[in-house]
Amino acid sequence: MALIWRKHLSVGNATLDSGNKKLLGMVNSIEYAISTKDSAALLEVIKSFKGCAEAHFANEARFAQALNLPFAQHELAHQHFQKELQQTIDELAVKVGTWSEYVMDYYPQLLRDWLIGHITNDGMQMKPVLESRPYDFEPV
Repeated sequence: MALIWRKHLSVGNATLDSGNKKLLGMVNSIEYAISTKDSAALLEVIKSFKGCAEAHFANEARFAQALNLPFAQHELAHQHFQKELQQTIDELAVKVGTWSEYVMDYYPQLLRDWLIGHITNDGMQMKPVLESRPYDFEPV
């Protein structure tokens, strides 16, 4: 079942919400590639997901710095997640068309859990400060 964006997932900023929505759509695409056993599409969408996550993480860091919010723990979590994504990409590149049981059975749920946790835990820490600004606020 596809993940669906809901208003309660908003962190109170257009840029950050847009990044989270894009990541959500990409998790759905990863799940679809796995369900259709399309190894080429899976590798490409995970690479795209990693790039999108990197851009989103950079935006979060930019906002945290501009708003003077603590971000060290959040940034460590980002680095750890990026390493995990790279390991998956490397594994898929080597095992073209033959996925481990982990990827087939657990990866979609792992990504779903990570993304929802990222938004509802990490992202929501910024929400009180972001809501005091216009929804389209951008750090200078």
